[in-house]
Formats: sequence, structure tokens, C-alpha cells
Amino acid sequence: MSESAFAERIVHNLLDTDFYKLTMMQAVLHNYPDADVEWEFRCRNGEDLRPYLDEIRKEIEHLSDLSLDEGQLAFLERISFLKPDFLRFLGLFRFNLRYLRIGIENDQLFLRLRGPWLHVILFEVPLLAIISEVRNRHLHPRMRLSEARDQLYRKFDWLRAHASDEELAELQVADFGTRRRFSGRVQEEVVRVLRDDFPARFVGTSNVDLAWKLDVRPLGTMAHEWIMAHQQLGPRLIDSQIAALDCWVREYRGLLGIALTDCITMDAFLTDFDLYFAKLFDGLRHDSGDPVAWAEKAIAHYRKLGIDPMTKTLVFSDGLNLTRSLEIFRALRGRINVSCGIGTNLTCDIPGVAPMSIVLKMTDCNGSPVAKISDEAAKTQCRDENFVNYLRHVFKVPSKE
Repeated sequence: MSESAFAERIVHNLLDTDFYKLTMMQAVLHNYPDADVEWEFRCRNGEDLRPYLDEIRKEIEHLSDLSLDEGQLAFLERISFLKPDFLRFLGLFRFNLRYLRIGIENDQLFLRLRGPWLHVILFEVPLLAIISEVRNRHLHPRMRLSEARDQLYRKFDWLRAHASDEELAELQVADFGTRRRFSGRVQEEVVRVLRDDFPARFVGTSNVDLAWKLDVRPLGTMAHEWIMAHQQLGPRLIDSQIAALDCWVREYRGLLGIALTDCITMDAFLTDFDLYFAKLFDGLRHDSGDPVAWAEKAIAHYRKLGIDPMTKTLVFSDGLNLTRSLEIFRALRGRINVSCGIGTNLTCDIPGVAPMSIVLKMTDCNGSPVAKISDEAAKTQCRDENFVNYLRHVFKVPSKE
């Protein structure tokens, strides 16, 4: 009989997180070690998660036991841009559960983080993975790994049937599926199969633990929280994106050069993404709105600045599957380099399973609100509507009502 899709513990390793959490954490240590933040959980599809509260709490309590061992630290030491002082700090790091509140509020699962950014930054990914896997344990207790593996091979068959050999040689796909995976075991099996049998170019995983275990490349640079926090950390709100990008450049000196564009919409981002940043960063990441329309704006912007788009890379990561990835690749092939990070549609795509849409987003920094407006209205998030309106006014972003 095929192995169960579930392990006894959900998060068993401090590296079981997305790589961009570590890269941002180092930048926070070096630049904003005293910043305080708040985060809030939201289930976008309105699913009732209250029945799972006790089991979620039990799994969260296990987080405080986690630490890095010598082998994991040795793996991180081989990554040139992770600095010795950060790795010493990470070697001492422990999850402190006093920064976390979880319960039931307004008949919904409630979860809030409040504390030093440096000490709460690693909570997001394992918390979401725990909530997702606990729910899946209850709804699909007899799920076997073979069902996830068979579904993945069916996708490979589809890709071979619909893409030419030339396209398969160029199409780049990565695993970005930690946060809303079906289970940790399923994600590990997916990455293993992608590494060994994917018909196109598998370029790596966002999951640091799996990169270490399976000898693949860890991928990730920055997330929305980095730019959002600068709305309260920067000198002026209008300069917040510039401050976030400039701090990143100073931290990584030309490495980790993929910038996230949709914190305040692509148009507002490109206003700040001048020749200086366009030359220093290797490319851009898409996470909301129409991907091809977004790419056309990026290509036009590079050309306007006198930069050959073929020297840059666009990373797509918004709800992708292999079908959509191939469509985007074909639309842009030969005009700019393309890489596709696929999340839920790799690690939680099993017949009969409906994945959740869950997020844990920063809401405040140093006691004041921060916001993500995005290129997709449904992804706008902020507790303070007045701040959202002010942000729109400052960056000249029209309301999408």
C-alpha cells in the first residue's frame, strides 16, 4: 500500500520555510532590528476552520522545540550572501509563542502576531502550512502519496503533448508551494519528482529544507512585507518603495536581484523603478493582475530606459499551473526571460481536494498601519481604510470600486 500523505508532525525543521523569509530576516537584522510589527490571518474563501483549533494549537506548540543542527547550518554557510553574524543569530533562534495569539473571534479562526519583526518574521510560512495540513488531515485522512504523484505525472504527460522539444528546453518552472501545500510529505514528493522526471527545466524550490535534503537550488528574494514595512520605516510615504529597494541593494550588493512589483500596483512601482534600480536588479516578480499585461509594461519600461529586456527575467507566481505557465512563456518568448513559480497547483493539486486560500499579512509596523493595494482588488489588505485611501492619494492610484 502506498505511503500516507501525512507525517506525525507537520513542521519538523526550522528550514521548512520559504527562502525569502531568511533573506529578508538577514536584512531586518542588519537594518531594522528594533522594528515592531503586527500580522493577521485571513481565510479568503471563508472556510470554517474552528473545528481544527485544538489540533492547530498543538502543532504550533511544537514550533518552540525547533532549532538548526550542524548540517543545516553548514548548508546555509555555503550560500555566499548569508553572513556569519546572521547565521550565528539563526543558530540561536527559537520561535517564541508569546508573540502569537490564536483563538475564535467573530465565529472565525483568529490568529495575530505582534512583536519584533526580527522574531516574528519566520512564523508566517509554518503557521499557514500547519493550518492547511491540519484541515487536510481531517477532510482527507486516507490520502496516499501515490495520488499526488500520479496527478503530477498526468501533468507531465499533458506538457509533453502540448509543448515542443524547443519549448520544453526553455520553459523554467520552480516549486513555490510551501504555505498552502496539502502536506509536507506531498511537497517533498512533488519536488523529488520534479527534480528527477520533469520534462522541462526545473530550476529549484522556495522551501529551504527541501533544497537542502534534495540538493536543489533554494529560490526567493523579497515578499510584500519588505516593501509594506517601509511605509512606516522610510523617510516619507512617497519614498517608501525607493527606500525598500535601496536598502535591499545595500544589503545584497547586486545579488538576489528580483524585485516584487505589486505592493502599490505595477504603475506606481515603475514610477520609482528608475534606471539605477533597473540596471541593478536582475528582474521583476509578478503576483497579481493580468500577467501578460503586466509583462508588457515591464518590457516597455526597460526599453524606455534603454535596457535590452532579454538581459532581464520576469518571475511569475500568481496562481499558476502548467497550462497557464506555458501560455505566459509563449506570449513572451524571445522578448524577455521568463520563469514560473507554481505553488498550490503543484503541492495541493490532488483529485477530490479543494485547496484553501489563506494568508497571513503584516498589518502594522511600529504601531502604524501598512497596506498592500495590489493589481488585483481582491488582494488589497489593510485594517485601516483611511490609510489605504491616503496611500492611493499619495501614489495616485485610482480606486477599483
